[in-house]
Amino acid sequence: MTLDPRPLGPALAAAEEAGWTTLRVDLAGVRGKAELMRRWGAALRVPSWFGGNWDALADALIDLSWLPQAPGRLLVVTSWRSYAGARPADWETLQEILEEAVDFWRDGGAGELTVLLAEPPAGPDRPADRT
Repeated sequence: MTLDPRPLGPALAAAEEAGWTTLRVDLAGVRGKAELMRRWGAALRVPSWFGGNWDALADALIDLSWLPQAPGRLLVVTSWRSYAGARPADWETLQEILEEAVDFWRDGGAGELTVLLAEPPAGPDRPADRT
């Protein structure tokens, strides 16, 4: 599946123009926690110490020291609805971790972290989400 970049284009362009680091996590096809952690690890470009569990993800999101210095970071999560629907408890945990990371960076981190949840647009091979 290919994500049509047009809906995300303005947000990504504005972030990049402001000197922010932009990161994308595509959750298309993710069925379990292990694959979820692999996707997050790859998207965040985490160091080898990343443990692939909730605590490690939370720690990584409030560290990010291995990324280039930037006034902020835009983290775009795409194709998340199917995972959220199939694994609601895990999705709730992930949302809590993301909210805590955003709060951390807003309240005292060096820079800002913004998380954008996005879905690919409906098309002929992808029906509109009616939830």
